[in-house]
Amino acid sequence: MRALYDVPAPAKLNLFLHIVGKRADGYHLLESVFVLIDWADTLHFERRDDGVIARHDRGDALPPDDLCLRAARLLQEAAGCTLGVDIHIEKRLPSGAGMGGGSSDAASVLLALNRLWGLGLPRAQLLALGLKLGADVPFFVSGRNALVQGIGEVLTPIEVKPQMLAVLKPPVGIPTREIFSSPLLARSDSSAIVVGFPAHEISAIAASRMGKSISQGRNDLQAAAIAFAAEVEEALKLLDSTESMGASGHARMTGSGSAVFMPVSGERGTLDQSMATMLQACPAGWIGKICRSLDHHPLMDWAEG
Repeated sequence: MRALYDVPAPAKLNLFLHIVGKRADGYHLLESVFVLIDWADTLHFERRDDGVIARHDRGDALPPDDLCLRAARLLQEAAGCTLGVDIHIEKRLPSGAGMGGGSSDAASVLLALNRLWGLGLPRAQLLALGLKLGADVPFFVSGRNALVQGIGEVLTPIEVKPQMLAVLKPPVGIPTREIFSSPLLARSDSSAIVVGFPAHEISAIAASRMGKSISQGRNDLQAAAIAFAAEVEEALKLLDSTESMGASGHARMTGSGSAVFMPVSGERGTLDQSMATMLQACPAGWIGKICRSLDHHPLMDWAEG
């Protein structure tokens, strides 16, 4: 195999995010449900025989040493592989959004190069490599929507009823480290399932892990993010007030922000037009999209186990 083209790296949304503790090493323990959506970056891979790993940006320049390069080098070293690769990235996902764009890119690199280089590593080994790159990477390698616990490495696959979601991101980026160190960081004593995604839509396995209580879904990082960037609250209000998208009053932030989302209903074309109208009234730099949830990662079959 010489090349792999049009390899997707989909984003995720946190249907809720609860901070439930803190480890001795300073890492926060969380509970969340991660759901894949059809907003994605696209990567292309061309095999090299000289062992060189290079990245080529088809769009705005990425940081010189990003997670994609680190993932490729880590896999090359772990497998003792002498092959290299040219990685071409079409970046569509916004950075600093809490949608896991960089982590998803890294996971797609691991899955694609495992195939392109003919390594045949099992998913369990790729998961372990992913955790070395970042807490969200194992989720994308796993291939399924999941209840996520620990620092992101404890994954329980779940089924979530297909949904359409409006996602809106202001131009501000929010440093994850600053949010987790904020005195406004909330903490949850127990879990709750988001309104708009009721208990009967979550698999029994997830319900048993999260308990039986159902309340307003929330993101424990949201208050700290709003204090850092007022645009997050503006985005929440915009979604909640958009009647043409079936506003539910339950918009919330994903991850550590700054993107927010809300379940919506209606015809896709009508929803797309409503999003376009909303963006026309927003200041420059705001982006948004109507997305569908995915049942599984498009590359789920690219690793065994």
